[in-house]
Amino acid sequence: MALASLSKVVLGSAAFGVFWVLAVFPSVPFLPIGRTAGALLSAALMVVFHVISPDDAYASVDLPILGLLFATMVVGGYLKGAGMFGHLGRLLAWRSQGGRDLLCRVCVVTALASALFTNDTCCVVLTEFVLELAAERNLPAKPFLLALATSANIGSSATPIGNPQNLVIAFNSKISFVAFFLGILPAMLAGMAINMVMLLCMYWKDLEGTIPDAENKEMVAVEEGRRPSPLTATALKSPARVLSADDHDSVMAESISTKHRWFMQCSEPQRRLFLKSFAYIVTAGMLVAYMLGLNMSWTAITTAVALIVVDFRDAEACLGKVSYSLLVFFTGMFVTVSGFNKTGLPGAIWNVMAPYSKINHVSGVTVLSLIILLLSNLASNVPTVLLMGDEVAASAATISPAAVTRSWLLLAWVSTVAGNLSLLGSAANLIVCEQARRVPRNAHDLTFWSHVVFGAPSTLVVTAVGIPLIGLINAA
Repeated sequence: MALASLSKVVLGSAAFGVFWVLAVFPSVPFLPIGRTAGALLSAALMVVFHVISPDDAYASVDLPILGLLFATMVVGGYLKGAGMFGHLGRLLAWRSQGGRDLLCRVCVVTALASALFTNDTCCVVLTEFVLELAAERNLPAKPFLLALATSANIGSSATPIGNPQNLVIAFNSKISFVAFFLGILPAMLAGMAINMVMLLCMYWKDLEGTIPDAENKEMVAVEEGRRPSPLTATALKSPARVLSADDHDSVMAESISTKHRWFMQCSEPQRRLFLKSFAYIVTAGMLVAYMLGLNMSWTAITTAVALIVVDFRDAEACLGKVSYSLLVFFTGMFVTVSGFNKTGLPGAIWNVMAPYSKINHVSGVTVLSLIILLLSNLASNVPTVLLMGDEVAASAATISPAAVTRSWLLLAWVSTVAGNLSLLGSAANLIVCEQARRVPRNAHDLTFWSHVVFGAPSTLVVTAVGIPLIGLINAA
């Protein structure tokens, strides 16, 4: 695409700059409106500045991706109510041999779960579990938060449903679920192991702790300036209570007040067992449908609707747990990135770098990977995929059809792992950061720099190790 007029380039770049600044610094003093409102402001500026027309702005919103994100969050809510993430929490704590063993479990469980239930969902539901487990053992929160965020990103790279940028790549590239999974799986497993070893090396001395008694743990909560909530107080006396699947805020664990005859004839345990079993079965069916190549968005929506209908109650409790601000953020981001593309700047920059970014040479792969790493942390990974996807695929098409598939998988791997370099690189990082600040007990402020200290070396090493594995699999 040729460069647009000078005024359009300047105004479009300014609007994109607003998006970037508010994404990096959501509480910037001169405009503390947050990331979601910042994305909407940037989208509105693109339209007001006539960088993009209103019709094109609406057309740029990717409804299949929004639908899949929405449905995945609904399904995740029902799975949480069915106790799946409680089981994951118990798996993390079961016969734990200390802080180092617990850290390894967090890395493995989070990575595998993120491949199936998206990194964002896993970070939302596991952050508080992980902080509770660390607090019970007098362990620092930071290593476990880093393990959770980085492992979620690495694990999510293996499937099209693992993260939003993979969804974009799967829709645009038409790569099947199985081909995508097999193409990245070896790199994901190697990356998970390397990231885990690096965490152990960096925090080896910090991962020693003992389980304090309940009185001391309650004192810690009070010293942090918060009075323990009734639920937290109960958890302090009984740590296993934290991981129970029957918490009152669970969607499917609430009392079922329906006059359906079948439910009236069943006892409460039977009703819960039926609903939990149904949640697991339809979720397994959803994964099978993905593997068979059915439309991922409508498969997830159908699964969510099936869970709502069979739950046989007002769905407000479940739908209220959906992160609508995240959906709004993505909507504004789609419009902003589309407007920035229309300035012609991304295409012009790529035209300069394309001759040095051919994926059939080691030097070309290195240059391409560095570009993706840089852009993913300047503009986040989803905008990077939206900006570069078509350009990278078009360049690879001049080599061979196999190179096109490899280029998409390479973009998926590098843009996903790049999310570990800084907090801005991935929405999962931001979720862990915000969740950790707001939990009722053992809250921790994971700062930008404390993340970069580990994230930068981990990202570079894991990316470098994974790229040859992806190349070998697709070459075979």
